[in-house]
Amino acid sequence: MANASQKPEMKSGNGYVSEEARRLAEQKRAEKTRQMQSLNLQRENILSQRTSHPARRAALEAALTQIESQIQALS
Repeated sequence: MANASQKPEMKSGNGYVSEEARRLAEQKRAEKTRQMQSLNLQRENILSQRTSHPARRAALEAALTQIESQIQALS
């Protein structure tokens, strides 16, 4: 029998979702949000850099490509 101090479980499409499952889903969502924010900051940093050195420019372009692919994978 359920204790009066326990929170009711949320009903999902095929049954019930426990409080633990909702907490884990929220943690995953928050982590994904943090990763997206971090990647976007890195992208903005790269885009703001100016250089005339060809090797440095190539490294920045490669880093930008990698970051953009990570952003795409998270989306």
